[in-house]
Amino acid sequence: MKQNNDISACISGALETYFKDLDGEMPAPIYNMVLKSVECPMFEVVLKQAGGNQTLAAAMLGINRNTLRKKLVDYKLV
Repeated sequence: MKQNNDISACISGALETYFKDLDGEMPAPIYNMVLKSVECPMFEVVLKQAGGNQTLAAAMLGINRNTLRKKLVDYKLV
């Protein structure tokens, strides 16, 4: 469970810095920005841990292999 707290703390810190750096300016759409920032490196690391096996990576992520494949294409990871 500690790992989840570490990830949450990293995201919270990054968002705090993001808002501080905006200095009152209107932020970009935050939801999509955060998802893209988290998903891409997550897919890279999990795929590496799965030895490039997309079926295994999808199982590790708890998502359908076709969903993973689409995301990998979207992020230009394949």
